[in-house]
Amino acid sequence: MSKHSSEDTDAEMTQSDATEITEATESAVAVETEATPATADAPRHGFLSRLYTGTGAFEVVGRRRQWYVVCAVMIAIAVASIGIRGFNFGIDFEGGTTVSMPVGAESGHELTTKVSDVFGKTLGHAPETVVVVGQGNDHTVQIRSETLSSAQTDKLKTALAEEFHPKGPDGKAGAQAISDSAVSSTWGGQITQKALIALGVFVVIVAIYIAVRYERYMAVASLASLAFDLILTAGVYSLVGFEVTPATVIGLLTILGFSLYDTVIVFDKVEENTHGFEHTTRRTFAEQANLAVNQTFMRSINTSLISALPIISLMVVAVWLLGVGTLKDLALVQLVGVIVGTYSSIFFATPLLVSLRERTDLVRNHTRRVLNRRKAAAERGGAEVESEASESAVAVLAPEKPEPGAKPIRPGKRTNRR
Repeated sequence: MSKHSSEDTDAEMTQSDATEITEATESAVAVETEATPATADAPRHGFLSRLYTGTGAFEVVGRRRQWYVVCAVMIAIAVASIGIRGFNFGIDFEGGTTVSMPVGAESGHELTTKVSDVFGKTLGHAPETVVVVGQGNDHTVQIRSETLSSAQTDKLKTALAEEFHPKGPDGKAGAQAISDSAVSSTWGGQITQKALIALGVFVVIVAIYIAVRYERYMAVASLASLAFDLILTAGVYSLVGFEVTPATVIGLLTILGFSLYDTVIVFDKVEENTHGFEHTTRRTFAEQANLAVNQTFMRSINTSLISALPIISLMVVAVWLLGVGTLKDLALVQLVGVIVGTYSSIFFATPLLVSLRERTDLVRNHTRRVLNRRKAAAERGGAEVESEASESAVAVLAPEKPEPGAKPIRPGKRTNRR
């Protein structure tokens, strides 16, 4: 349980203090590097080697202003798309009627166009969507439209049966092989309400756990990261036009758990690196956090890849083999969420944690002590170099003292050394 004493309290910072601390922490690594210049014979490690070893060579926290700008731009685009374009809600949310007709091995654009023409001639208006799902000889045309009455549905079934002569796998033929289902829009509202309640309970439990297990600053950063994931994922759905279904809502709650898992892994390493940091002046809090991010880089990448591969496989099976829309919707939101969650845990949550902690007296004073020590070490090193140079010059100019018992040497004669 990492609790800070009363020293770790929020303090009012002037603009000059904030600027000083930010510039200091962002240039701390560069200062330490200048203090110990690399020699020409020092080994140079490649990108993959530095990524794998996690030696802290990648500056993430020190460049957090850049990541904040990138995150702000992405959030602005997402919010603008949600406000302007909105969402493409599925039939479960908006309500309507779905008619499914087996067509055997027939598929393609010509089939959907033909079905749309029959629908328009029969009911006087075009359907909302007409898609073909399935594989091999088991294709099915799914027609989605606004809510139809029983008479309209029967009339449409008769027209489709006369045009396509469908045969179902259970032996039914004609209009009996065509199925329909109607969904009320109130059901979609109930799903949305329950999803929001589940999301609220999830957020409250997460906040309490992280605040108790770690600290309140980590709880704030993790909740901000979850909000970032939610907004950005919703923005992607709005921008691309993916259909929002109940499976999307379920997948969204799933990816929040994944995002939190990845964030907690990084925070756990940050806590390990910064435990008792105020008693040493080797690194600042920001540098310790940046080292933690580097040390968990490969773990985050591997976790994301392992999570993404089965999701991609699920999408391939759902779309190309089975044609199951529910699986596709579930896999799609999870794939988007895995990518967004990995990005936020590295480039948003941890930098935000450092920014929050640097507003406390404990971290701010510790950063000053570290920088003062480095400044003093640099000045002392320069003085020692100058002293050594002057001593060498004196040794060259000063005559060498004779050894005890040596014969006196006349000026102009060489010395016989033993």
